[in-house]
Formats: sequence, C-alpha cells, structure tokens
Amino acid sequence: MKQYFKYIAILALGIVSCEPEFDNPVDEAGAYSNGEADFSRYVALGNSLTAGYADNALYITGQENSYPNILAQQFEKTQDIEDFTIPFMSDNAGGLLAGGNQITNNRLVLSVVNGDTLPRVYTGMQPTTEVGNVQQGPFSNMGVPGAKSYHLGAAGYGNVQGIAVGTANPYFARFASAPNASVMEDALAQDPTFFSLWIGNNDVLGYARTGGTGVYQLNNLQPSTYADNDITDPNVFASVYSEMVQALAANASGGVLINIPDVASVPFFTRVPVNAIPLDAQTAAALNQQFSAYNTQVLPGLVQAGFITAEEAQSRQINFAEGQNYVTLQDESLTNIGQAIQGAPFNLDPQTAGLLSQLRQATPTDLIPLTSSGILGTPVGDNPNMINGVSVPLGDEHVLTNAEQELIRDATTRYNQVISGLAEANGLAFVDANAMLNKLATDGISFDGGFVTSDFVTGGAFSLDGIHLTPRGNAIVSNRIIDAINTTYNADVPKVNVGAYGTVTYNNEVQ
Repeated sequence: MKQYFKYIAILALGIVSCEPEFDNPVDEAGAYSNGEADFSRYVALGNSLTAGYADNALYITGQENSYPNILAQQFEKTQDIEDFTIPFMSDNAGGLLAGGNQITNNRLVLSVVNGDTLPRVYTGMQPTTEVGNVQQGPFSNMGVPGAKSYHLGAAGYGNVQGIAVGTANPYFARFASAPNASVMEDALAQDPTFFSLWIGNNDVLGYARTGGTGVYQLNNLQPSTYADNDITDPNVFASVYSEMVQALAANASGGVLINIPDVASVPFFTRVPVNAIPLDAQTAAALNQQFSAYNTQVLPGLVQAGFITAEEAQSRQINFAEGQNYVTLQDESLTNIGQAIQGAPFNLDPQTAGLLSQLRQATPTDLIPLTSSGILGTPVGDNPNMINGVSVPLGDEHVLTNAEQELIRDATTRYNQVISGLAEANGLAFVDANAMLNKLATDGISFDGGFVTSDFVTGGAFSLDGIHLTPRGNAIVSNRIIDAINTTYNADVPKVNVGAYGTVTYNNEVQ
C-alpha cells in the first residue's frame, strides 16, 4: 500500500510578499504621542515568539521582523528611545553550532522539487552561529527560544557548559551576561522603562508537540523534576509569573502582558486531517475482513466478561469504507486489553494483542501533529500488510487526543486567568492572543490591502513550522499590542501597515 498523505502540495505564486495598498501617514515630529508610557528603554521578555523564531529556526531576518523590534520602531516615532538591541544570529541559515558541530537544523524554506511544492531544510549556506561565542550585551530583546515560565528566573540557564547535559539553553548561552545569570536578572539590570512579557506557551507546547506523552504536573510544585514534555503546574506558573511582573513593573512606567493561545488554533495541529487515509472499495473491504473478528468477537467477549463497558467497545470499533478514512491510533486512556486477549478464549499472539491493546479509530476532535504527517500510510519495514495509521495504529506521540487536549486547555485557562488578573491589578496593558489566534483560525483577520488566516503556508500568518509567526503575523500581533498600549496609557503609537511585511520564504536551495 502506498503512502497516502503528502505533507503539502501548493503553488508558491503570490505568497512571499504583498505590496501595501495604503501608506502610513507621513511621520512628522510631534505627530504621535507616548502618552503616560516611557518607551525610552524598552525590554521584551519571552520565548521563541518574542525572539523572532520562524520556519523552525532562529535567523537574522526573523529577528529583524520580531514583534518587539516592530514595536520599538513604532515607539521611536513617539519619543527618543535607546537603541533596541538584539542578540543577532550570525547568518540567515538558522542552525546552531556547538564546538563546530551543528546541534539544530537550518530553517525551512518553500521549494519545488520534482513538481512538489514542500517545506524543506535550507542548504544554501552553512550555519556559522557558534553558541560558545558569547555576545556582549545588554540586549533589549530577551526572548529565548525553548524557555518555559520558570526558566526565565533560573540561574545558569545560559551557562555554555550546561548545554550538553540539558541544564542550559543554547540560545541564551549566546548572550547571557555571565554563566550564572538568569534571563530576568539580565533584563532587570537594564532598568527598563517599559516592558513586554509573553511567556507560558512552552509550558503546554512541549506536551502538545509530543502527542501528550508527558505528564500534567498538577500539584507538583518542583519544576526541577519536570520533563521537557510535561505541563507546568498552574500554581508554579502563577508564582513565577507574578514574581516576574512585580519585579518588572516596580520601576517601569508600564508594560504589556500577552496571554497564551490554544494550541488547537495553530496549523501545526490543524493541517493534517484525521481522516487522511483514502481507500478504494476493495482495500476497504479487505481491511474490514481483517478487523472482523476484533469487532464481532473480541470486543463483545470483553464486554460479556465485564472487562470493558459496552460504550467503550462501541468506541473501539474499526470500520473502513471507500473514500477518506479516519486513522487508527493507540489511545492510552482506553482499557489496556493486551494481556486479556492473549489468554482464552481469544488466544492471540503477543504482537497482535499489542496492536489491539488500546486501539481505536480517530474522531474529528483528535489532532495529528504536522511532524507526524510523513508516517501516515507508510509500511512498517517492508511488510505491505503493516501500514501505519491503518493496520498498525499510530503511537501516542503521533496523536493529540481530545482527552489530552482537555488537560492543555485546563492549564492554559488557568495560566490566562493569572495573566489577565495581574495585568488588571498592576494597571498594565493586556493582549488576548488566545482570542486573536482563534480568530485567525476561524474567520481570519483583514488589513488594508489583504487578509490573513491560520491556513498552513497560504494563510500568511504562520511560518513553515506551523507554530511561529511570519513577519506578517508579527505585524498583526504588533498592531494588537499597540492598540492595548494606546488604550491603557493614553498614547498615540502608530500602527504598522501589515501588507508591508512578507510571509513565507521561497527558495530551491534545499537538501
């Protein structure tokens, strides 16, 4: 059986950039106002979204088009500000080196190879950014790709010696003021007059990206015991986030807090359909025959024995038909029947019992990560009868079930309550990024001269990794932040022309 699902196939015409139809008003001295805010020393804290990470890498063009840099350029139109400094990568390749060895991939670009238009790894230049070459700051953009909320206050998070053992972050190691410094320490040392804080995405995203293979660390107040793919306890988040806000707001004229989007709103989790398996009538019939004993004997027998309920048996039925079919998957929330069906009266072999142990077909509420698309419909080894997502269920790491999404939503809701509450209590501007990304996913957002959505590649808002924003997406975010700042601080910061910012990058220098 051939591979049934391609990663993506689209035309690349007209998606790289769009000239604006309307120009911004002429910038004249005194035309705009900073109101009650003092932007003279603006510092931005956060993770990859703040750093300008895009296309699965950090690279110069992405950093230049990060929302903090866009904001700084607009702030400068209202008052004199200090230079907004960025810990720039050394090139536009995007890969990181440690001791000369590449430790992260180059960025993705959109390319046409053998007639297929696909995101592929850029190979037009070799990466030259060495993590051991520490840059001299201070830096206004303190966004650190990969950082979770509790990482920002962790001493030693930028220690080059800790990268190999996973106790330090290679991106922060490039610009930490000292091996034992923390992100917060370096930010506060600049005595910011205004700040932005967008952190907490990775506190749920690691869990989501790995198909919920981690743990929701509810009531575990020791983040040092968490794995990378765990969900941070909301009380831990509330504690560290509150401390950061209090410290940043103590001497600043103001700031803006940005909440956490629902992972289900980004194309990394929405691009791949769960009914991704097209079958002809003959193949569907053969598969139904293969699962006939499971549907009509094994499941009813387990119900009769009291091992599973009739409701669970119904949810585990496997049926195929001509046309598009839902993938099969392993759902760890189901009763594990693997041992039971190896004994009488079923007497199944261990391999078959293992495949059936927590088997079901996907439902419309399940999500398949973008990175798992390439496995769908592929054979296991050289066996044409063992097809991933069909006769062989997808593993837990390849599917984010509705039950796992509920855990993410619970944590995200609690985080966002903390963020909005602290914004109100401290008189800070607040941006509902959750609502904004949901609008991108459902209705799209219009601007002078165009329209952006969350559609993968063609929508214009998201880069080729399906999670991080394009320059155009960052322009949308910047304008939402400017709206909040203007309202909160009686300012008149001009918004940017979204159409002046590009989307995905097209390049055929790929591997």
